[in-house]
Amino acid sequence: MPALDTTTIVLAGITLFAAFVNGALGYGFSSLTVPVALVFYAGRILNPAVVVVEVFINCYVLFINRDSVAAVWRRVLPILIGLLPGIAVGAYLLAVLDPDWAKFLTYTVILPLILVQAAGRRRPIRSERLFGLPFGMGLGVLYSVTTISGPPLAILFNNQGLVKNEFRAGLALIRVAESSLTAIVYFYLGLFVAESTSLLVAIVPSVLIGIPLGAYAIRHLDAETFRRICMSFDAWVVGFGLSRVLVDLKLMPSPWAYSVMAMTILIDIYLLFIFFRRRRAPSL
Repeated sequence: MPALDTTTIVLAGITLFAAFVNGALGYGFSSLTVPVALVFYAGRILNPAVVVVEVFINCYVLFINRDSVAAVWRRVLPILIGLLPGIAVGAYLLAVLDPDWAKFLTYTVILPLILVQAAGRRRPIRSERLFGLPFGMGLGVLYSVTTISGPPLAILFNNQGLVKNEFRAGLALIRVAESSLTAIVYFYLGLFVAESTSLLVAIVPSVLIGIPLGAYAIRHLDAETFRRICMSFDAWVVGFGLSRVLVDLKLMPSPWAYSVMAMTILIDIYLLFIFFRRRRAPSL
């Protein structure tokens, strides 16, 4: 493991970038922070610190999108109900899993979700209420193990045609609930240890700087292009993390394990090509 000052600098840098993205788009903090930070920290150390910060970030996002809550809260209620049992199961798994296997689980689940989100495919779900409860349970497990829920939520909300403000309000409602409940369960399981709370020294200043910078910068950027480039960054980092943990777990030898990262990059480049071709098509 690198020296403490090096990991702190890396953590501060990635959380600054992630907070910038969150300020610009309204989500993305944990999706960008966790894949990089897991290279240096075990999930059971990293996750409690991220969850505490996310409670406040999500409350802020919910507050600024409060006018759209009335339009979406009934649609997301089944998901909210399903969160609690899922979070309880996921937090228990985090507490008992070997750290490297927890990383493997995180990267393996998140990578295909990022690529599906990047592909932009939409298949609306007809029975939204029936789907919501099991989706919420699965989301609770995913979030409490990884602190990441943005990609599956973004896929679902895009599929169901939520417009910009409704999208953000629905996302914020769910994320306030999942981060708050996860923090409570983590505390009950004794996961808030000194090493976790010490990470807040690097994370909190980055968040306080990054979110307002992102909110200002997005006024001068194309939001869709910026969002898509952030997905590419996330996919490449997760591909690297998965390759590295395959080596650590001795599931693949070192040279061949990085073929996972190479394949991820090739798929993402292809999806990027399609994205920019579609963006140019209306102007031709």
